[in-house]
Amino acid sequence: MMPLQDALFRPVRAGNAFEETVERLMQAIRLGVVPPGERLPAERELATRLGVSRVTLREAIRSLQDAGYVESRRGRYGGTFVNDPLPATRPGRLVEAPELLDALTLRAVLEAGAAESAAGRALGPAERRDLRARLAECSGASLDEYRRKDSRLHLAIAEATGSASLTAALADVRMRVNELLDRIPLLPPNLAHSNDQHDLVVDRILGGDPDGARRAMAEHLAGTASLLRGFLS
Repeated sequence: MMPLQDALFRPVRAGNAFEETVERLMQAIRLGVVPPGERLPAERELATRLGVSRVTLREAIRSLQDAGYVESRRGRYGGTFVNDPLPATRPGRLVEAPELLDALTLRAVLEAGAAESAAGRALGPAERRDLRARLAECSGASLDEYRRKDSRLHLAIAEATGSASLTAALADVRMRVNELLDRIPLLPPNLAHSNDQHDLVVDRILGGDPDGARRAMAEHLAGTASLLRGFLS
């Protein structure tokens, strides 16, 4: 295997295995390490190199297949091949790497801090009901409404801090992030994983665990960041 492939297909972290696997595959495709028309490494080899289960790898490949980046071929010379041509970039201006990093860094600081702060407050009954309601709405959202319900849950967490300034700042950064998220496909395995992570974040907030809430939110945001880097950078 080429040295550059060695660098890209290195073990991912366990917390966001699906999202980081998608990121690594998209990096290999977008950087031309595996060019259009060429075959990805064999499934067993790729799963071993990435340190993920074959189930996780298949979910990632299926998601990229649904998004039009790869296709699976059967037979003696089969495997997973990068599509030629690749899908056209979704409408919108070019996202430069520094801009993406800036938005993701600001989001990580604000949202992890908001989760920590909310968990450290003595929330009233109405605030607790609102968090649970927003969580349920997001978990049950359709693909068409998921982004909106997801945003509302994250803003509810900011509101639970009791800081109007923090809520306003988080709303601003959320607008920036949503513009980026609208440029990438919705991947059902990622949404299911995000819902599980949302459950944990809200559980830590309602349980009064500031450190746990910060860690849970940070891991959740890291998964989204992996997808954005994979598709946009």
